Amino acid sequence: MIDPKHIHISDYQYPLPDERIAKFPIARRDHSKLLVYRHGEVGEDVFYHLPDYLPKDSLMVFNNTKVIQARMHFRKSTGALIEVFLLEPAEPSDYELMFQTAGHCAWYCLVGNLKKWKEGSLERECIINNAPCVIKATRGPIHGTSYRIDFDWDGDASFAEVIDAMGELPIPPYLNRETQESDKTTYQTVYSKIKGSVAAPTAGLHFTEQVLKAIDAAGIDREELTLHVGAGTFKPVKSEEIEGHEMHTEFISVRRSTIQKLLDHNASAIAVGTTSVRTLESLYYMGLKVMQNPELSEEHLHVMQWEPYEINSEKRKVNSVEALKALADWMDARGLEVLHSSTQIIIAPGYDYHIVKILVTNFHQPQSTLLLLVSAFVKGDWCKIYDYALAHDFRFLSYGDSSLLIP
Repeated sequence: MIDPKHIHISDYQYPLPDERIAKFPIARRDHSKLLVYRHGEVGEDVFYHLPDYLPKDSLMVFNNTKVIQARMHFRKSTGALIEVFLLEPAEPSDYELMFQTAGHCAWYCLVGNLKKWKEGSLERECIINNAPCVIKATRGPIHGTSYRIDFDWDGDASFAEVIDAMGELPIPPYLNRETQESDKTTYQTVYSKIKGSVAAPTAGLHFTEQVLKAIDAAGIDREELTLHVGAGTFKPVKSEEIEGHEMHTEFISVRRSTIQKLLDHNASAIAVGTTSVRTLESLYYMGLKVMQNPELSEEHLHVMQWEPYEINSEKRKVNSVEALKALADWMDARGLEVLHSSTQIIIAPGYDYHIVKILVTNFHQPQSTLLLLVSAFVKGDWCKIYDYALAHDFRFLSYGDSSLLIP
């Protein structure tokens, strides 16, 4: 088995000219190109033909997270512009409660132009529900690479209304452009529901209501889970070996009924996007944890970065049905309808997939952890896929074209 810690990220480089990065989506989402990789063979089609390639009676899993307007700008009395970028809730720490809260909340944030914000609070007035509202931001202690920022405002507006009024949608930095009004629609999946991401699960951007209906008509089951995509998804791997790269933590929620649906499909699924992959594969390791210690709490189900590679061979023999069944029983014993936990899993060559059998995904940046995940899925055959995409005019990254990977 490859020791993933000693993978050299430079082995996952490929030439990506700027003109191949899609700066905007095409007019009709489901008319993007679809690269089809099946059992080592590569071809292409149009995305709306996707259902034709999927096995009947399979289960397709989508990430229903919604991108929030996480970028907030405040101007100091000196004229200096300070950017506050929401990363994850601090108080309340629960995403759902956070967006309903009124008057006060706190987030862990990245701060742009920090040197100009030495002390004091920042204020900005905006209009919420046709009334003026002043939002105050106060900087708290450092938290890893971010800061705790406390927000205060008058009235009964929720924090969801505050960011809708004054926040900006954070499109990926590599697009090298300002956010436009159109991004508010095009940078959300048509099935996005649960607010919390600062980046879209972009494999889902190609789906339309028509394609979803065609999937239903083809007898393919659909299920949704939630992983809130963090800014760490754009964090470059700076270490030579990936052992030196720290994966960011992302928060997941999975319904008990979703785990049942997975069990009904023999614990195997078609994943839409790498975020769905990371969630589904993390469930397997959460199942192993509760098999070992049924007394664990939800937060202790957190999957550490290297955990999948460090478990012993005895545990490795547990199949995915057994692991998911143990997790379902653990939830039932606690009367949990929804599992709330987190994952830091890194999926790289040397990883054995447990639940995901087919993957729908976009084309990822060179030397990224997402490219490692794809390489692990296609058993190292990523070069063939990317060479084809580069030679056949495919568009890359968030607003680019799609691929269907069937190892």
